[in-house]
Amino acid sequence: MSRIGKNPVHIPQGVDVKLVGHTLTAKGKVGQGSVTLVEDVSVEMKDGAITVAPIGESRRARNMWGTSRALVNNLVHGVSDGFTENLEINGVGYRAAVQGKELVLALGYTHDIKYPIPAGVTMKTEKPTTISITGPDKQQIGQIAAEIRAFRPPEPYKGKGVKYAKETIVRKEGKKK
Repeated sequence: MSRIGKNPVHIPQGVDVKLVGHTLTAKGKVGQGSVTLVEDVSVEMKDGAITVAPIGESRRARNMWGTSRALVNNLVHGVSDGFTENLEINGVGYRAAVQGKELVLALGYTHDIKYPIPAGVTMKTEKPTTISITGPDKQQIGQIAAEIRAFRPPEPYKGKGVKYAKETIVRKEGKKK
C-alpha cells in the first residue's frame, strides 16, 4: 500500500487542470506543463483535488501509484509556486553573471563558460558567487543545476567549485610535513 499515493493532490486557486486520457495538463501563474501517466494507474478529479489509484494488483501498478502521484503533485506545485534551486560558487576569481539569455561562468579555466538559459527558466545572480534557478518543471531545474555544477564540482581539500546551497562538502586533511 502506497503511503504517498493515498494522499490526494489539492488544486490551489488560480491553477487550471485538465485531464484528457492519461495526459494531465496544468496552467498557473508561473507557467504551464503536462505529464503523461502510465496506463496502470487511474486519475480522478473531484472536489478540487486529484486522486491517483492503481488499476489492479499488479506489481507495476503498485510501483507506479506513488510515482504518478508525485509527478502530479510536482506539476501542480510547479505551475502554482514554481521550484528554485540555489547554487554557490567558492574559489578565488570564480564568478557568475547573467548576460542576456546566457549564464557566463568564470571557473578558473582559460575561457569563460557560456550556458544558454532555456525557455521558461529564469536565472538570477544577486551576488557574483550565487546562482538562483527558478522555473515550473522540477526535473528541468534539477537537471540544469546538475549541469552547471558539473562544470567545476567542489573539491574536498579547499572546497573550491560550484555546489548546491544546502550541500555540505566533507573536507579532507592536506599533506603533512
